[in-house]
Amino acid sequence: MYIKSIIFGIITQLRSIFITLKHAFQDRETILYPENSIYLAPRYRGRIVLTKDPDGNNRCVACNLCSVVCPVSCISLQKTQDQSGRWFPKFFKINFSRCIFCGLCEEACPTTAIQLTPDFELSDFNRQDLVYNKKNLSISGTGKYHNYNFYQQSGVFITKRKKNNIHATPINIKDLLP
Repeated sequence: MYIKSIIFGIITQLRSIFITLKHAFQDRETILYPENSIYLAPRYRGRIVLTKDPDGNNRCVACNLCSVVCPVSCISLQKTQDQSGRWFPKFFKINFSRCIFCGLCEEACPTTAIQLTPDFELSDFNRQDLVYNKKNLSISGTGKYHNYNFYQQSGVFITKRKKNNIHATPINIKDLLP
């Protein structure tokens, strides 16, 4: 009994040394960041930015769809209007301490003003610093869609339309139900 436990202890120690040496010469699972760059998938969703149209104007029309569709309610904005009747956000804030980067705001945005970038370095020591306003979110470029201008797409069509010139008959919504 005593010799059997000694032999069992020696075998256990040899097995432990073998496992340690085996893992000592394997490749590391961790990556030394920021010295080594991290692979990001092509469809990775990171920091949210507000883009501009090719004319240099803000694309956001303050339609509030991004705020409504956000599951964690991290987007807040208020609509205002300029002299020409164009809507724009008086303020636009995103709380990145609550954002889950689901991308629903980007999908809901009709003007492609909101776009998600592969930037993921958003950590901070103070939670109040993670609330980004319009100035922090805006970029100078057009983002992913270089030639898209919401007011050229929809505004021209609306100005040419006459009020009483409706060709399509209204759809009865109840007919669409199963």
